[in-house]
Amino acid sequence: MPPAFAAQPHQVLFCTPNKEIYAQGGRATALYQVEFGAVRIYRLLADGRRQISAFHVAGEVFGFEADGHHRFFAEAVCNSAIRVYRLPVGADLSRDVLPAALLALVRAQEHLLVIGRQNAAERVAAFLLDLAARQGSLRQIELAMSRTDIGDYLGLTIETVSRVFSKFRENGHIRLQGARTVVLLKPEALRAMCA
Repeated sequence: MPPAFAAQPHQVLFCTPNKEIYAQGGRATALYQVEFGAVRIYRLLADGRRQISAFHVAGEVFGFEADGHHRFFAEAVCNSAIRVYRLPVGADLSRDVLPAALLALVRAQEHLLVIGRQNAAERVAAFLLDLAARQGSLRQIELAMSRTDIGDYLGLTIETVSRVFSKFRENGHIRLQGARTVVLLKPEALRAMCA
């Protein structure tokens, strides 16, 4: 968050897993920043399926809307703290907010390329590398989200996500420590899949 904006008054919202932060169609009167935990942005499709469009982790800002109404739902993935910055009426915060909004746009464009042009293994590899970069380029990453969430984000079934994780483990690309911790043993092999 830019310093001028971060200095704005805000409240901290503590959320348990699956707690709704805002609903699709609701008025957009604030921007949000993840203090800790993770948030999923999603929409329910006409047939009842869920499409996750983004995950936000510590430090990331979300809630940008073009017309004053939310187009998606936002929900905590796990125990999370969210800073809520109410938008002052008539205030021009464009200089403060533009960099964060552009970063969100770039991530959305990258996500479209991943789900539109890559096979299942390439999608999961790109997801793991992106999450590692967003968590400080560490080789050990924490998955706040479930395999179902990952599938809904990548346009894959839970079975496919689990199969790809198993294949990566068998090939020595990753090591799984429990259900939520992944150690990237050969990140260069994962990068090569995404090229």
